[in-house]
Amino acid sequence: MGVARGVTAAVVFIVVGQQAVAADLAQAASVPEIGASVTEAPSPWQIRLRGLGVITKDSGYVNAVPGSGLSYSDTVIPELDITYFFTDNIATELVLGTTYANIDGQGTIGGLGNVGKVWLLPPTLTLQYHFTDFGAFKPYVGGGVNYTIFYNQDVGSADALNVKNTFGAALQVGFDYMVDRHWGVNFDVKKLFLKPDFDVTVDGAKLTGKAELDPWLIGAGVTYRF
Repeated sequence: MGVARGVTAAVVFIVVGQQAVAADLAQAASVPEIGASVTEAPSPWQIRLRGLGVITKDSGYVNAVPGSGLSYSDTVIPELDITYFFTDNIATELVLGTTYANIDGQGTIGGLGNVGKVWLLPPTLTLQYHFTDFGAFKPYVGGGVNYTIFYNQDVGSADALNVKNTFGAALQVGFDYMVDRHWGVNFDVKKLFLKPDFDVTVDGAKLTGKAELDPWLIGAGVTYRF
């Protein structure tokens, strides 16, 4: 009887010990080793700095002047955008930059030459979908809204010129190629649908019209993800 009790006690001791050792090993496995790297979630904030070519449609007209047309100068400017990622795929982007356009008469008003010059501030907000299945290559598409403010409006052959602020739609396609966790290069193309109305006075005659700018914004630059 005494021998049986001793054996039983020994078996219980061994089982309990094995369970304690197993629990210690499981806990040790769940704790990262000192100095081991931990993968951090990327910040939702990203900025880009681009060189941007602004290429206009060169279309428009003066009301009540048949055959009239307009053309605009193209420019290259610096541009900053700020992106916030709601998820890995969905983000919103705010584009900031300013440029100018020389306005020239065409067609039946070609003799006017340079009508005037205006500066444009066209902040554009887009909602984007980012594709995440291509490794370092990260293409995206987007669409949104633009509100263009026209300021510092100077006259040329016109006596007075007032191009009116307006809303417009925006479409976007582009990609980032990330060289590491933070830095990448970017190429981006946007199309703005921008058709502001304007008032103009020429030789004392007050006229109205529409400037169909509809510019392409073609940019390339660097990306930084915080």
